[in-house]
Formats: sequence, structure tokens, C-alpha cells
Amino acid sequence: MSSNILSKGRKGGMQIATLCMSTTMVLVLVGMIAFFVLIARNVSDSVKENLTVTLLLSDSISQNQGHELTRTLYHRPYTHFIDYVGNKEILRDETKQLGMDPSEFLDENPFSSTIELTLKADYANEDSLKWIEKEWKKEKAIMDITYQKDLIKTVNDNIRRISIVLLVLVVVFLLISISLINNTIRLGVYAHRFKMHTMKLVGASYGFIRRPFMWRMLLVGVLSSIFACILLSGGLYALFSFEPETQEIITPDIMIMVAVAILALGLIISLVCGFFSVNRFLRMKAGDLYKI
Repeated sequence: MSSNILSKGRKGGMQIATLCMSTTMVLVLVGMIAFFVLIARNVSDSVKENLTVTLLLSDSISQNQGHELTRTLYHRPYTHFIDYVGNKEILRDETKQLGMDPSEFLDENPFSSTIELTLKADYANEDSLKWIEKEWKKEKAIMDITYQKDLIKTVNDNIRRISIVLLVLVVVFLLISISLINNTIRLGVYAHRFKMHTMKLVGASYGFIRRPFMWRMLLVGVLSSIFACILLSGGLYALFSFEPETQEIITPDIMIMVAVAILALGLIISLVCGFFSVNRFLRMKAGDLYKI
């Protein structure tokens, strides 16, 4: 009697272990895709925020007025980074590069002061730059505005294409993941189909029969999520060891978001698939249980 109970316990433990392993592998795959999506967003934001816009100031503007305009633009919602470069500083740099002072031939400083700024990622697109440029043109101190329009358009177009590709990949892999986990869980429930039918014959309700399976699926979802997070954390640790610079792209926020997504997905898929798998066998007649 005791050996029979022990055998059943080992069998149940092996089923849970098998379910956990299969679900963990799928969640690791989903987690990797989630990392790629979020990293791609960070990379695109970083690229956008490195596109420089140069504001050429009028020669009649003093250094104090230039600094005042810089402070005003600094507090605008679209500004990511801003720097005022005076014409004297530009002349000094150009003199070093040319090996001669251009002002000696022209009897004046030929360079104008500039304000160099980068925009926040949400504003680094053609539509936003149109109204921002209109705002700048109202400033009498700003003589000209230069930025690489073609480059900004190309960057945004490429990011849009990459986002569509990643979105398609996420949907495809999510469907594959749900299918794999559902089949794995269904096989686990399949082994108990006759026990479930016997419980129905003695008057047990569907809820009563379903309850232990749902608790098992909850356990599988939690354990699988934890194992998946541990494996992904180990992979990130190895990546950070070989490439420390990747920590600037894979931020703690991304890691927390992926961990929460894996936990939520593991629980939801396990519970939903377990619920429908149990109901499928509960609705079957005795004769149908032998045909599957």
C-alpha cells in the first residue's frame, strides 16, 4: 500500500517536473524576445537623442543673451541636451585646426555663436520638428536652423520597419508558446482522465474535480516563471561580464518589466490552458476517453 502511494507520488512529481521544464523553456524564449523588443526601443531612443540640431545665432546677440536663450530652451519639454558655443570658442578651435587665425585676414571674427541641442526621442521626428522649428523661427536671436532632415527621416523609417518586424515576431512566438504550453499541459491532464471520470460517477462537481489541477497549474506557472527568470538572469550576468557596455542599454527597468511579464504570462497561460484542458476531458463520455 505504502509503495503504491510512493509510486503515485513520484509519478505526480515527475509530471510536474516535466511540465515545469517544458514551460520554462518556452518562457525563456518569450523572455528573450521581450528583451529584444525593449532593447530595440532603447537603442532607437538613443539614436534619436544623438541627432544634433544647430541653431545659428545672430551676430548682434551678446554672450549673456546667448546664455539666456540657452536657459530658456533648456526648460522646453522637447530638449534632451543643450550647449551654448560662443563665437570666440569656435574661432579658437578653428585656429587650432587650421594652424592660422582667420580673423587676422578678415579683421573680424567670421564665426557666429551657436546653440547645439538634441531632442528627446518622442520629439525627434518630422512632425514634431515642424512645429518646433516654427517656434524657433519666432526668436529674433536665431538666424538659421540646421539639422540632417534626410537622416532623421531615414532613422525613423528604419525604426518603424524594425518595430513592425519585431511585433510580428512577438505575435508568432507568443502563439507558438501558447500552443506548446497548452499541448504539454493537456498531456499532463490526459494521464488523469479516467480518475476524473470516476470522480464524476460518484457525484463530484466539475469545480471540485478541477480544483487540484488548477492548483497544480498555478504551481507549475510560478516555478516555471522563477526558473525562466533565473536562466535569463544567468545569461545577462554572462553578457555583462563579457560586454559591460550593454548595461547602458539593458537597464534595470527592462529587467523588471521582462520578469513581471514572464511571471504574468507563465501564470495566465498555465491557468487558462489547464482550465480548458480539464474541461475538455470532463465533458467527454466514458467511451470517448478510450478513443483519444
